Amino acid sequence: MELQVLVRTFQSCSTIREGRQLHVAFLKTGILNYSVAVANRLLQLYTRCGFLRDASHLFDEMPNTNPFSWNTLVQAHLNSGHTQSALHLFNAMPHKTHFSWNMVVSSFAKSGHLRLAHSLFNAMPSKNHLVWNSIIHSYSRHGHPGEALLLFKSMNSDPAQIMYRDAFVLATVLGACAELLALNCGKQVHARVFVDGLGLELDRVLCSSLINLYGKCGDLDGAARVMSSVREVDEFSLSALIIGYANAGRMREARKVFDSKVDPCVVLWNSIISGYVSNGEETEAVNLFSAMLRNGVRGDVSTVANVLSAGSGLLVVELVRQMHAYGCKAGTTHDVVVASALLDAYSKCQSPCEACKLFTELKAYDTILLNTMITVYSNCGRIEDAKWIFNTMPTKTLISWNSILVGLTQNACPSEALDVFCQMNKLDLQTDKFSFASVISACGSKSSLELGEQVFGKAITIGLESDEIISTSLVDFYCKCGFVKIGRKVFDGMVKTDEVSWNTMLMGYAANGYGNEALTLFSEMRYCGVRPSAITFTGVLSACDHCGLVEEGRYLFHTMKHNYYIDPGIEHYSCMVDLFARAGCFEEAMDLMEQMPFQADANMWLSVLRGCIAHGNKIIGKTAAEQIIQLDPENAGAYIQLSNILASSGDWEGSALVRELMRDKHVQKIPGCSWADC
Repeated sequence: MELQVLVRTFQSCSTIREGRQLHVAFLKTGILNYSVAVANRLLQLYTRCGFLRDASHLFDEMPNTNPFSWNTLVQAHLNSGHTQSALHLFNAMPHKTHFSWNMVVSSFAKSGHLRLAHSLFNAMPSKNHLVWNSIIHSYSRHGHPGEALLLFKSMNSDPAQIMYRDAFVLATVLGACAELLALNCGKQVHARVFVDGLGLELDRVLCSSLINLYGKCGDLDGAARVMSSVREVDEFSLSALIIGYANAGRMREARKVFDSKVDPCVVLWNSIISGYVSNGEETEAVNLFSAMLRNGVRGDVSTVANVLSAGSGLLVVELVRQMHAYGCKAGTTHDVVVASALLDAYSKCQSPCEACKLFTELKAYDTILLNTMITVYSNCGRIEDAKWIFNTMPTKTLISWNSILVGLTQNACPSEALDVFCQMNKLDLQTDKFSFASVISACGSKSSLELGEQVFGKAITIGLESDEIISTSLVDFYCKCGFVKIGRKVFDGMVKTDEVSWNTMLMGYAANGYGNEALTLFSEMRYCGVRPSAITFTGVLSACDHCGLVEEGRYLFHTMKHNYYIDPGIEHYSCMVDLFARAGCFEEAMDLMEQMPFQADANMWLSVLRGCIAHGNKIIGKTAAEQIIQLDPENAGAYIQLSNILASSGDWEGSALVRELMRDKHVQKIPGCSWADC
């Protein structure tokens, strides 16, 4: 059988079964022993069909091989992900060609085995422009822009490669410069474009890369000059310029670029919507999304994620729900980026139940999404679920560790938070200001003064002593330990303060009974131009409550609603009800509870009951006790107080009935204990 006929026979093979039949026939006739070309064709058939074991057996049987045989088998191992086998075969090759070197180096570089690729690259006897381009691009694509630039400089020093510099490698290097914000280096590459005769009008990718470079580095005039030098600007270049203007806060120019396009694609819509979101103009971002839908442009993953960010910023849960529905119709909700944005949006809009429900429906997760879910579960008090996610995560980042630290601290688990921090130290993990702030707060919750100061000492060793977040946590720590004056000294020494630090000091005063000092600090806060928030008023009303400052509390509650337009929450009403009840102002307390937009809870009625006992108001006290029993049937104290009120009023029969009801419901009185026994 002639060789040409055999080649045509192989080309007509459509199944591996036919190939194996030919293999058997060739073995019987002995053709494989003298024709390397036929053996190579059969080897190629096996590898192309994915039968690597058959290919390896055939290769071992071949009496003669050539570079094509070796390259075919090495390539097959590389394509199958058998890195070590491919490397072993390559090292055993008797004659390595340019193709062999390029194939192995490029394959390892593309798959992310950069160290191995680089060592092979250095061992190459000679390098052509293809392998240079491949390894430079791979370093840039895998998050190593600095190494990509160093390689490009080495390539420039090789005279043999200058004539081979093309638009592809220059665009890659420009992208690396943009990532590093290396404007001067990028300008040198830009100059090289003209030196090498690569006119911008010849390559749109290069044009987009240049605009992206100048935009990211803040040289928007340079970006505009590049655009003006091009006859026809593509949409990716326009997108790069829009993003550049948005990053610089120049949304008017960004919008002008966007409006210059008659029929913008989804990429341009995403760029301008994202720009408005990042500049705090969420309403305009939502309006643009509506305009995009009216123009018949279908949104993608980036669109949904951007509009969800706008919903988070506006705290409009209905918008988040609408985007959730839109994402379901568009088939984007199972994308991890969209899912993470949805979870974050529901959490920020105070809808943790919807976030938890969505999480149970997801099939794919990444570390970012799981980090978000740790925070969601922690914020809604499901700390056991948060711990389960953390403990089962396949990969943990510093954000993962910080998220569980914050969650444990928020959910009154200071000992566990300290254990996590100790575990981080044992594993020699990086710790940052958020780690230290959480642990210092945990020490405050345990009133562990010595341990908290030791942790702060460690923060000092890495230069965080003046950090605003650390200082705020230190104020909280000292106040929780009862050292309010030291906390105030730390607060006064802060270089920069914000609403959080002011609120922390306010809450410290309130918790320790420094009512007048809290009111003075509140006045200082407003004088310094810091706008009070709902948390601020929780602190200052709590201070009034603890110190019996009724008139001041009335005034502040009125100011909160009518001067700052903050709708009181249940915590604000609770402070006022407790304040009125302590002062014996029961009518005001009851009126306020009736005016509330939500039902009074057992704790609020308990405040009224305590006030009634202190002031001897048996009528309202009886009502309060009955309400507590209805809302919290296991509350032994309410039964006892109601029984005592009835007994002191002479209603001995009623008192006995309450005690009997308590026994029937198996409500146990909690025995008293001494601190000495704890």
